[in-house]
Amino acid sequence: MLHEILLSLSGHPSPLLRNDHSGPAASSLISPPERQLLDTAAHLSDLHCNLRDQTGRISSAHPSAICRAVSTAIVAIHLAAFQRKIIEVEDSILRKDAALVGAYNIVPLTAVVGQFSGWTRRLEWLWELTEFMAADKGREDSPPCQAAKLIDRLRGELQTGYADIAETAQSLLQVAESSWLKQVSAWVLYGRRPTVGGYDFFIREDENEEHGYRIDDDLLPSFVTPSTASSMLFVGVSISRARSRASADLSVGSLDHLASQHQELAQLSSLLNGAMFSRAITNIRNTLSRTTLQKLLPIVRVLEILKVLREFFLIGRGEFAIALTQQADEKIRSRWRRADNLAYEKRDTLGTVTVKEGEVTAVLARTWAFLGSMQSQHADEDEALELARDLLRLHVSKSTETTTPAKGPDRSGDKFLDTIVTTPFRNLLFSVPVTLTMQIQSPLDLFLTHSDLQIYTVINSYLLSVRRAHLRLTDLWKITSLRRHHPPPPRAPYGNTKGGIAKTKLLRERCSLRSSIMRSTWSTSSAAIFFLGETETYLQVEVVEGLWSHFHSWLTGTSDSTRGEQGRSSTSQEALLKQNSADSDIRPIYNGSATTHRDAQPNHDPQTLSTAHRQYLSALTRRLLLTQHSFTTPLYDLLIQIDQLVALVHRLHGVWVAADLEADEGVVDAFANLEAEERDVRAQLRGVERRVKFGIENVIAALRTLSLDSAFAAEMEGEEGTMEDLEEEVDDGDGDGVQKYRPRRVGGIDRLLMKLDFGGWFGPPTVDG
Repeated sequence: MLHEILLSLSGHPSPLLRNDHSGPAASSLISPPERQLLDTAAHLSDLHCNLRDQTGRISSAHPSAICRAVSTAIVAIHLAAFQRKIIEVEDSILRKDAALVGAYNIVPLTAVVGQFSGWTRRLEWLWELTEFMAADKGREDSPPCQAAKLIDRLRGELQTGYADIAETAQSLLQVAESSWLKQVSAWVLYGRRPTVGGYDFFIREDENEEHGYRIDDDLLPSFVTPSTASSMLFVGVSISRARSRASADLSVGSLDHLASQHQELAQLSSLLNGAMFSRAITNIRNTLSRTTLQKLLPIVRVLEILKVLREFFLIGRGEFAIALTQQADEKIRSRWRRADNLAYEKRDTLGTVTVKEGEVTAVLARTWAFLGSMQSQHADEDEALELARDLLRLHVSKSTETTTPAKGPDRSGDKFLDTIVTTPFRNLLFSVPVTLTMQIQSPLDLFLTHSDLQIYTVINSYLLSVRRAHLRLTDLWKITSLRRHHPPPPRAPYGNTKGGIAKTKLLRERCSLRSSIMRSTWSTSSAAIFFLGETETYLQVEVVEGLWSHFHSWLTGTSDSTRGEQGRSSTSQEALLKQNSADSDIRPIYNGSATTHRDAQPNHDPQTLSTAHRQYLSALTRRLLLTQHSFTTPLYDLLIQIDQLVALVHRLHGVWVAADLEADEGVVDAFANLEAEERDVRAQLRGVERRVKFGIENVIAALRTLSLDSAFAAEMEGEEGTMEDLEEEVDDGDGDGVQKYRPRRVGGIDRLLMKLDFGGWFGPPTVDG
């Protein structure tokens, strides 16, 4: 009987333990206490058999490598220990150990079963764990157990309070974490995902993502923070990108650092600590940045792209905005002239006025040609202009919706992008949605993402719209005939004759009448120019330049004393840029007044640069008020009214020129009623003047409302969670003692409101008599 019990406990089913002993015949042979002991042994036997069957299925068919490793460890460690315990009990019986064998060689059943009393709870816990690993395996509606869930469960089981359960969970957790670390090491050291059993690895391939990979938060163990996961994603993508580039030499120089990186991971022991694991990943990231990434993405290349973004997207180069606006207006005027000519022949609709993609591209090409003609007078080549010519593109948006281009279908969950307003400033340049974009070439996408570029596009449309309205209003003063007596009075001797005197009197009366008509237009235009000038100065000088100079100082390690010298690079900077590009030891660009030494320069890895750049864009967007729909909507309406005002002034000027030709030279247009058209234009002009005035008043009122809004003040200070979410992506610093980037507090709409004081101009509207 004892032999049968031991064989059954070893995993061999026995009818002695499986039969029902409650019958009357069995009751006469087996007492109730013995029957209870046999039930206990049968329960252990069933658990042992079931565990072997379940672990065999998991080890052979489970898709998770970590679950297979834990299942194998259950058999190799704990079931093997249970088997050794059975052999020890059998050996004690054969040796007639007094602990088990009594007088007359009687072996009490209680003593045998008591030897296994400590295994009941352990085997039951192991059975629950295998059931957890095998749960829902094979069902399409529910995936099998994943590594993150298994590791979290094992870490939770350490707190049960039972020493044997904690010891068992500790041993299995060590196996699970070791297997998971092997998968992580393949990614962070070689840039490769697990090829076998990696279905539950937290790095997933995704063609919709810019880098081709994404993080699945559901597959992350609880001790891995989001910032550490982002670092691991960045490290793996960088190594994968470096291996795919022939210019990155990974043969000798990079392999020398694999030993130290392996050592960083080898020093980690179970139970994995989140802080220590994050520190190890940070050290690997910094080592990668100092070796491979310094050749793959040098700081000089980053500064070149940031300079292009500052000068052309953030309107740091004023002549680009002027040239682009002039070329766009000329294209629109040529389209209208062509439409007028075709209207007499084909009677076409306004479809002939719609700007096509090729025409928008041609406008940008003529803009580059204009800027190139300006630069040809200088001896040095403008490398920023040449780089912008190669990378920048002007596109007509495919959709006519007024949604901001910063929100794509794959970015709907981005909290930061959702805060940007949907005001369609991009519609103002060509009267169709047009956006300025840039080609992100590898390896620049390691720090500059597509969403960052979309934000630059929105800011560019916003700033360019304000600059365009300002330029169009100031161009009205270039229409000489509206500001002076034109044509001039006849010269002597004809001017002294009776006919000459009558002609002079007629011209003076005409000019006086037109001057009185244009007086309110000029005053409204002057007020609008003052408003746009002060607003643009606030946006460009205080906000954009203030944030850019501070970000550039943090990037290069220079002091803020060089602020104001960052807009256009000097000749010495360009020479230094060429020198650094040719030098194998890459160094940041310095301003001419900077005296920082090489050993004091910060070493920023691309992930730190990317996070700091997003913080910079976040602060820039908020300070430019692009998150306040209550401000951008009245501003957009004002810009539309200013466009109408400029168009009506040009139309009135054309009517007066035609009337002068008819009165002075006898040139008559039989198809035009100039007097009726003049009355109509003047009536519309007065209405637009009032709307421009009300528009300026509404924008200033919106600014005053924002200045009193506590929620807006908290957002301007970064207290609404946007800045904190960005900072959480990299919360372990640069690793070299470099201070993390925090945007400077610039601007303040109270300063702008103090300048926008129109006195009593916002009075009751006067009715044109």
